[in-house]
Amino acid sequence: MPDFELLRKKPFNLDDEGIEWVKTNLTGLSEEDKIGQLFCLISIAGTDEEIDNTFKVCKPGGVMYRPFALEEAVNCTNGWAKRSPLPMLIAANLEKGGNGLIADKGTFLGSPTEIAATDDVETAARLGTICGREGSAVGGNWAFAPIIDIDYNFRNPITNVRTFGSDPKRVKAFGKAYVENVQSYGVAASIKHFPGDGRDERDQHLVTSINDFSCEDWDATYGAAYQESIDAGALTVMVGHIMQPEYSRKLVPGIKDEDIMPATLAPELMGGLLRGKLGFNGLIVTDATTMAGFTIPMSREKAVPYSIAAGADMFLFTKNLEEDVGFMTQGVKEGVITPERLDEAVMRVLGLKAALNLHKKSQTVSLEEAAKVVGCDEHRQWAKECADKSVTLVKKQDGVLPLSPGKYKRILYMPVEAEQGVAYSVRAGVCDRFKEMLENEGFEVTTYVPPQGLEGRAAKFKDIENDYDAIIYLINLATKSNQTTVRIEWQQPMGANCPHYIEILPTIAISVENPYHLLDMPRVKTFINTYASNDDTLNAMFEKLMGRSEFKGTNPIDPFCGKWDTRL
Repeated sequence: MPDFELLRKKPFNLDDEGIEWVKTNLTGLSEEDKIGQLFCLISIAGTDEEIDNTFKVCKPGGVMYRPFALEEAVNCTNGWAKRSPLPMLIAANLEKGGNGLIADKGTFLGSPTEIAATDDVETAARLGTICGREGSAVGGNWAFAPIIDIDYNFRNPITNVRTFGSDPKRVKAFGKAYVENVQSYGVAASIKHFPGDGRDERDQHLVTSINDFSCEDWDATYGAAYQESIDAGALTVMVGHIMQPEYSRKLVPGIKDEDIMPATLAPELMGGLLRGKLGFNGLIVTDATTMAGFTIPMSREKAVPYSIAAGADMFLFTKNLEEDVGFMTQGVKEGVITPERLDEAVMRVLGLKAALNLHKKSQTVSLEEAAKVVGCDEHRQWAKECADKSVTLVKKQDGVLPLSPGKYKRILYMPVEAEQGVAYSVRAGVCDRFKEMLENEGFEVTTYVPPQGLEGRAAKFKDIENDYDAIIYLINLATKSNQTTVRIEWQQPMGANCPHYIEILPTIAISVENPYHLLDMPRVKTFINTYASNDDTLNAMFEKLMGRSEFKGTNPIDPFCGKWDTRL
């Protein structure tokens, strides 16, 4: 049997009653049921049929919700509670607010980078509070957050606005504040993505990526951030499909390059670094195992059980439920996962449930009670305050701001937006909404239309100068998984909507999502970052543009992308 005394220690902190509940249930589980507890699946439809079909294959330890409407989330939680013999871990990407679980009414406080731009750790604490309150209101008890990756590489398509920025001290402090507050509402934090994203420019959804820091640099940055949240009592850590070659080489002297694995398949990183050096005693969960970063380094038949054998306690998602449960079962039968390792992993799964007091309370939830919490007035007010404090004036040309119809009546408008369906993370209609805001203010707005055909047919520079008073770019391009880059793709012919006219007309560029677009328009002299495109943030940005509110945001990253010409 495993060492149940581990459950008395941080972060579980179980008493005799809690330990006895874990011990009794672990002892009473069949091997098949123990294997089921290793899996955290995903609920997409949230229907009774989906739940019933899952239980035909296994009795999972947990499930992650993709954002549901409020009533759907409540019904789904009650559906799992009705069918599961053990309380369920119910997870969601509660990274930006309750909207990570409740799509229609959950509060979006702000992207992590927007939170960081306020330069106020209390905003991160509020993020944890909102996620804890709204998540638990619909039965959620596990936040796949905070993200304590550090955004060192502006080309990284995953970190970007999902991090608390590029300053490891801020990331460390904001991560801790989130952990402490979300867990005070009975929702376990999962600090991610160990050993840390943000160094590579590649996406682990598509390839196994690399954290290339030396051991010393890692200790001072990512390691310090993990240590802070671990010491604060973070209950879980999510390990990523990210290699840390220098630590693998240090902990396994002589290891061959081809044997260096991502953390999800690296016992030296989960055991030697995370449990050993950092002293983490809680539950380790893999990142989504549907990613290529997990499937490329090792055959799936081998990787599924090996992830648990290497030190993970829960396995996130499946490529094919029946097949992956079969792979895990085969790994147990063949001794890849020893009986001792299986029991230890399940002990921590049950220990987490007991630490959240799931064994003492009903998992059914009330729609009426949830509606009182989700999207409440206090949370909405916090969202407005976050937006007001985060919008950042990156650089400005003297005398251009504030705008007014009396000063710049005729606006040449240059919207830059991905086609809907091409970039699903882009909020639809943002560019149209901003144009409407300008027109309601009294501006005459003309949307730029590129000339047809090749060179020689563009409008005359003098006509542009005579017909308009200012140019405004609104850029709505967001990073997302399963892509490699997010760059501005200028219109044909020959980049027709590039900033050709910045020397003859005042030009303002506003990026509502990705804060790194100065790379593609470096000589624009007035540039604003908002880090999100929700209504609160758009409204706050517009008030500042008009001079009715001050710009208060602090750059949480380097918007100049390390280039000298972006500062011109």
